[in-house]
Amino acid sequence: MHLSPALTGPHRWSGHRRTLWAALLLTLASVVYNDWLLEFLLPTGLDPRHSYVSELYAADQPFRQLFSWIEVASAVLVTAGALLARGSAPGRLAAAGWWSLVGFGTFSVADVVLPIRCAASVERACEAVNPWHTTTSALVHFALFASMALLIVSADIERPRLPLIRRWGPWVLPSALVTAVATVGPLFGRPGWHGVPQRAHLVLVGVWFALLAAALAKSVVDRGVPADAPTDVPADAPEAA
Repeated sequence: MHLSPALTGPHRWSGHRRTLWAALLLTLASVVYNDWLLEFLLPTGLDPRHSYVSELYAADQPFRQLFSWIEVASAVLVTAGALLARGSAPGRLAAAGWWSLVGFGTFSVADVVLPIRCAASVERACEAVNPWHTTTSALVHFALFASMALLIVSADIERPRLPLIRRWGPWVLPSALVTAVATVGPLFGRPGWHGVPQRAHLVLVGVWFALLAAALAKSVVDRGVPADAPTDVPADAPEAA
């Protein structure tokens, strides 16, 4: 049987390895993005039920540096994973979805660079709304939901098909949207219990990253390419009978 260069050449294997690396990075991002779980181990002084996660890296908080660096690490993982996945997504919608995820990572870094001044949930004199931080947070969410919508549609109509995203994405997107909207109480002078839906939202974002990772890994397995496949095929190798 003759195997064409497109199926056996080094570009084929390197493309699959990029996809597997993207899956690995997004898997790590799904865990790192939920760094708020460290609240249960560290004396932050914040009540998870009534505080924003961004208060953990407010300018005056004791663990600001730790949570800031973890947030940046998460953004780098997402950005790198999306850029690698973009190389294996020829469709326009998929490309736009992965670029939206790159935007998500970029705006997440801006979110850290422009933190809130103090923790409003424990300091009455602290403003509940910081214009710059609120703007970067809005951009983070816009890029996130754009990536979800674009990649869900792409998974249904473009190739390579990603059935996991097509099946579970329509459940994750509205759930993440509802929990995000449920966190805006303090912006309208109605604080309290907004920390619960926000943390649920962050868990769902982690689920989205894990779903993307699983879909990418499955796309490689479904195409029958082992992860340890050779990167080079000799040009003078004899054809199989």
